Order: sequence, then C-alpha cells, then structure tokens
Amino acid sequence: MRRRHAVIAALVAVTALLGATGGVVTAPVGHAEDGGSGDLPVSYNFLLSAVTAGAQVDADPPGGNDWSCRPTARHPRPVVLVHGTAGNKNSNWQTYSPLLANEGYCVFALTYGVPPGAPPVQDQLGGITAMQGSARQLKAFVARVLRATGASKVDIVGHSQGTLIPEYYVKLLGGAKHVKRYISLAPLWHGTTIANYYRLLAKVFGVPEDQIPLCQACGQYAATSDFMRRLRAGGLVVGDIEYTNIMTKYDQLVVPYSSGREPGMRNVVVQDHCRTDYSEHFEIAADPVAARIVLNTLDPAHKRPVPCMVVLPFIGPVGGP
Repeated sequence: MRRRHAVIAALVAVTALLGATGGVVTAPVGHAEDGGSGDLPVSYNFLLSAVTAGAQVDADPPGGNDWSCRPTARHPRPVVLVHGTAGNKNSNWQTYSPLLANEGYCVFALTYGVPPGAPPVQDQLGGITAMQGSARQLKAFVARVLRATGASKVDIVGHSQGTLIPEYYVKLLGGAKHVKRYISLAPLWHGTTIANYYRLLAKVFGVPEDQIPLCQACGQYAATSDFMRRLRAGGLVVGDIEYTNIMTKYDQLVVPYSSGREPGMRNVVVQDHCRTDYSEHFEIAADPVAARIVLNTLDPAHKRPVPCMVVLPFIGPVGGP
C-alpha cells in the first residue's frame, strides 16, 4: 500500500512538472467502416478537457444529443452516458461522446442532480442532490431517448455516482426492460469509506444523510447508508442486463477500489491489462485503455486489442493512445 501511494505521489509530481497541456493527446479514433464519421477529435486528458468544457454553459458534448440520430444494424442501441458527482453532460464526457459518435453510435448524455435555484456557475454542477431524485431524472431521459430513436433498449456507460444512479433506475424504477449493457467506470457497489466523513457531517448538522449541505448525494455513498442498503437488498444483478465494472487500483475516491467488484458481474481492473496505466478516479473517464475495454464490451463481435502505454493521473497518456 505504501509503495502504491509513493508511485501516485511521484506521478502527480510529474504531472505538475508537465503542466496541464503536457499530456494532451487528441486523435480521431472512429472508423468509417463502422458507420461513424471518425472526424471528431477525442481528448484523453480528463483535466484539461473538463476545465475547457466547464466554460461552455449547458453545452452538449461533441457528437452527443443528436436527436435525429437513428441506430444502425451494427449498433442497434443508443448509448446513454451518466456523469459523476459535480460533473455534467459536457465536462464528464469529452472522451466518450466523440469516441462513440466516431464509432457510429447514437450517443446521449444528461445533466442530473442540480440543486433547485442554484446560482450561475453552480447550476452546471450535477450529481449534488439525493440520488433517488436523480434516478427519476435518468428514467425520464431514457424514455425520451427511446422515443426519439425508436430503439427498445439502451446501453449505459456511467462514471462514479453515474454507476449507482442507473442501478436505482433499473432495479426500483422499472428500467430493467430498457437496458441491455450496463458499463461502470470507477463503480462503488460497496460504497466508499470517504463517505463516512459526510455521514459524520450529517450528525453534526443534525440532518438526514441525504440532506447534507452542499452535497446531498455524498453521504449516500457510505456502505451503511440507507440508500446503499436499499439498493443492495436482494442483490444487484437485475434481469438479463449485462454488467461490466471497470476499476483502477489508483482510485483515490472509491476506497477501497475493490468496492467496484460485484459477484455475478464482469469485473475488470485496467492495470490487469496495462501495468503502466496510472489512471485515478477522474482520468479513468478518459483513459484509452478503459475506452477500448468499453468499446469491446459494447460491440463484442468486433473486438480490437486493448492498448498499453504510460497513462498519468488526470492528464492521460504520454506519447499517444
């Protein structure tokens, strides 16, 4: 454990030396023969792309939310992207939205969990309110996607909190019949110990765990929260949904990272594919190693090799994906 922390510390130091632009890699990775145009640039630098996207108020991610898009025979299901805490549809998905659009998918992303009456700037921070309400927003969004595209099911790719919201939807809001593949980046099926501090805050303020000031959802991530207990009751695997969990050993927010493992689901650790991948909780949403695993999971009939390179925390690969 100490050695792992030392590696992370060293890489963060390298990140600081490189600067935010030192690890930027953009590449059109779509393939025309897959039905995609392949002409949207894809950034594998989470930090820079999220900061840049944050300045674009209420913008859609590149290639996303084209409501005229119709699924193809090769990619018959739209892909719905579900962001993490304090993210939004644009800041969280600067990698996956253009990547999937290049591959010929219809891609859709929502911003959920914004506190009512949030002032400017803060009104773009999603995933803040209690997760039950956010799941209802996802339910309405998926229904809109299905109506617009004519599809009967969607595939879901979620990150962080966005790995839990869909489970509430499929298990408790009747969404199982509308979801085929459910892919989770940095999932926390067993909670995270960091959330214990938020539950302590709830006691200090004398409020329920889902009413903590500034972040109502944060206390719900604790393994013993009422939300997690209800979500896990009777098991997490629902119907014939195909679950895939993609984790990183260097996750600093899902503690321990193995909280993302769940029996009955496919469990993948990116370092098992690439030992020099040092993606942490944020960069895993832009990591080219994880991205190839996601693409292979969405389209298992056309798998391509999973790449391996040095991937730094926050800023991504060195020398190209």
